[in-house]
Formats: sequence, structure tokens, C-alpha cells
Amino acid sequence: MIAKTTQPPEAARLLAWYDRHHRDLPWRVSPPMRARGIKADPYHVWLSEVMLQQTTVTAVKPYFAKFLALWPTVSDLAAAPTEAVMAAWAGLGYYARARNLKKCAEAVDRDHGGRFPETEAALKSLPGIGDYTAAAVAAIAFDEQAAVMDGNVERVISRYYAISEPLPGSKPAMKAKVAALTPAERPGDFAQAMMDLGATICTPKRPACALCPFRAECRALGESDPELFPVKAAKKDKPVRRAAAFVACSPQGRILLRRRPETGLLGGMTEVPVTHFTSRRDGETSPDAAPFPAAWQPRGTVIHVFTHFELRLDVYGAETPETPLADGWWEPLANLDAQALPSVMKKAIEAAMSRV
Repeated sequence: MIAKTTQPPEAARLLAWYDRHHRDLPWRVSPPMRARGIKADPYHVWLSEVMLQQTTVTAVKPYFAKFLALWPTVSDLAAAPTEAVMAAWAGLGYYARARNLKKCAEAVDRDHGGRFPETEAALKSLPGIGDYTAAAVAAIAFDEQAAVMDGNVERVISRYYAISEPLPGSKPAMKAKVAALTPAERPGDFAQAMMDLGATICTPKRPACALCPFRAECRALGESDPELFPVKAAKKDKPVRRAAAFVACSPQGRILLRRRPETGLLGGMTEVPVTHFTSRRDGETSPDAAPFPAAWQPRGTVIHVFTHFELRLDVYGAETPETPLADGWWEPLANLDAQALPSVMKKAIEAAMSRV
């Protein structure tokens, strides 16, 4: 008697498609490599998944390579100075990820002997690891039958079942559908196949439905327009906040920098002095709010969009003697690339220096 397979037919079709059309990514073990017995490194999977949150594959690739070159293992990352990790992350955005990355590495090294826990439930006990990352690492690195759902998977599953409830309310229903489709065999490849399908075929605009292994049963394609899914709630307008940045350069070719508080927006990152702002209130915009008296000159306004608000930063520049500050230091301009400067601070410095 032939044993019945429990693998959903959709999963079988998708895995067959993935075997032929998978993306080759630096953190991924491809199906041919898996067939030779090579397993995914949980450190690589975790690192890439954290970096990929709200960030494109193209942007992540050089950062992933940089981190592995600097810290080849999770224990190496755990032992690294926090300032070095923040500096290496600078430019990738969403800086709470970098702080949590460091805390998680320390917990893995301290509490688990440098080895990641092998179950979704245990992974979620680590700092900074939520439902998605825990499921991804458990499935891809440890072959646990965990339902992995990112933005690409949401798009695929919402179209396949024509789920009309708007996000984020439809997330639980989507997760249940993904769980029902995830096979016991090759759950990690299935998760990566769903991501690849959403990234390359089931794209937000002009999906290549003719090439999709799900096209025959896709309800959105058969009954409606795939581009109408996933249904999203109406977006609220982002508030606009204002503040001022002060870029001070000395005759010796150094620039005044300081470190932001460890918690809060851009926590632990390096900045030029800025007036205090939050997503709910403006900072001072007058040159009178500068950290010390100088011949401050307006250098324009830079605009930076955060997740919850837009910041319009009035930039002032001055050439000044190196006035000592309790919470700052004077850094050689040639060393700026080694500092943990977020994009908004780089924009402010560029605006000030372009007028010098």
C-alpha cells in the first residue's frame, strides 16, 4: 500500500517551480546545495532576515557581506563594541534593528553557547526576534514546519484566496492559510519559494501571472484583478515636523559630533547637534538654539521621511574654533565614513559642506 502524502498540491507545484527558478542570494542555501547535504547557517539566516525587514535585497547585500567580514560568527558579533556595530549599520535605516541585533547576539552567545535555539518558540524568547523572524529561522535553518509570512507572502496569499479584508486585520487569516499550505518536508524551501514568487512573479504592479505556478487556482486572477490585493486600509497623512541641525567645522578640518541617547528615535547613533524633536512635536529652528555662539549661516533645508512622520531639518553651518562640549567631540572629516551617522545626518552634513 502506498502511503498518502500530506504535502498540499500547491506546495508541490511551488517547490518544483522554486527548484528551477530560485534566486541565488548570498545568505541562502540553494536546492542543489541542499541536495548535497549543505545546511543553512542559522546565523546567516537570522542576520539576513533582520536586515531585510523593510529593506530591499539590493540594499542588504553589501551590508550582509560587510557584517560577515567583520564578525564571521554570532559570538564575534556579540563581542563587538556597540559603536562599531552601529557604525557598520549606518545607512541601512530602522536603527532599532541594529541595537536589537547586538542584544540578540549577546543573548545567543551568553545563554546558548553561541548556538541559536532550534524551535520557533525558543527563538521568540530572544531579544528583538518577533513572529516573522522566529518562523523564518526555524523553517529555513532548522526545517521546522513554521508558517513564514512577510510582505511578499502576504501579497501571494491574499491574491491566491482573494482575501478582501484590509490589512492589517486580515493578517491572522493569511497566516492560517500559509500554515495550512506549509509542508512538513522542505518547509524552509517553501518559505523561500513564497518569498521569491512574490518578489519576481506576483509583484505589486504588473504581476507576471502567465508564469505563476498558482495561476490556475488564483481567485484574484480568475474573479478580479490581482493588483487589487492585498487590500490595504487608507493611509493617514504623515505629520511634518521641523528642527534645526548645526554643522560646525574647525580650521583643523574636524566636525563637531555627539551621540544620541541609547533609547528613542535613532538611539545610540552619531549626530551633528540638532534641536530636540519627536514624531509628535517640533524642535527649535532658530540659530539661537545652537550648542554655542558662532557665525551660524543658513545652509538650506533637508527633508527626511521616517516611518511615522516627515522631518524638515533647517541646516546651519559655521567655521569655528574647536569649542569643547561635554557631550560631543571633534571628528576629522576624513573619518566620517567610520561613524554611525544615519542618513538624515549625512544629508545635513552634505548640505552644510556643499555651501562651504
